[in-house]
Amino acid sequence: MAVDPAVGNNAVGNNAVGNAVGTIASTGRVVGTWRGAFLRFEGYWTWYKRYWTANLYSSGLQPVLFLAAMGLGFGSQVPAGPATGGLSYLQYVAPTLLVSGALQIAIGESSYGVLSGFKWQRDYIAATATPISPGQVFGGQLLWVSVRLTLAGAVYAVVALFFGAWTNAGAILVVFVGAMTGLACATPVMAMAATTFDEGARFALLARFVVMPMTLFSGTFFPIGQLPIWLRWLAWISPLWQGNQLARGVSVGGVGGWEMVGHFAFLCAVFAAGAIAARTYFYRRLVV
Repeated sequence: MAVDPAVGNNAVGNNAVGNAVGTIASTGRVVGTWRGAFLRFEGYWTWYKRYWTANLYSSGLQPVLFLAAMGLGFGSQVPAGPATGGLSYLQYVAPTLLVSGALQIAIGESSYGVLSGFKWQRDYIAATATPISPGQVFGGQLLWVSVRLTLAGAVYAVVALFFGAWTNAGAILVVFVGAMTGLACATPVMAMAATTFDEGARFALLARFVVMPMTLFSGTFFPIGQLPIWLRWLAWISPLWQGNQLARGVSVGGVGGWEMVGHFAFLCAVFAAGAIAARTYFYRRLVV
């Protein structure tokens, strides 16, 4: 019996498609949770290795210049005394300027940087078109911010050493305190960015009315005991004040052990709450 050549060709084509589909189904693998987050981080790191000079100022030079201005310039007019714990003003502000610098970097990476992934560069959209999930996109961003904060803190700590800013090896722990403080501030801002659909005007308000007052009145430059009593509660609920106290505690002392545990627990709680909210909003925005 004769067979229609068109039918035969269709059969061959269908078999080829079926084999191709079968091959994809048999070899495809779901990206593991940590693997997916690391792949996102790898992309950030590849970009950073090429363009790290563009971030050199914000990563290390800006806090160091601030240390020189406040610690050596203005600080030369501030004698050591009870307010500074008997330390020079340079040694008094060195740990808190590291923490404050980490805060600034964390806000920058978690505001416009995250919004860009949703709105402008749209690399979050591209990533979730692959087996990478919105949660892994968030995890990769968080991992990148943590490494960025640690690198910036390490650069600052090494340069500040030549200024005579450190009194002991506790400066190493200050780097990690700065990273922890930055992450505690980063996750709530990531949640905010995930719910931002305009050009990010709210970030300018955040910097002007939250970040700047928090930097000035959270014990970075002077003890909060100098503030009126009715204003101190604003410092007490500030993640930056918690980080400043923890940084001074591990570097120059003067902070009790249980008090340091309380500061650390506060930062962990803010970080966890922000991370849960940010992960939820990432899923809401990226899952169609």
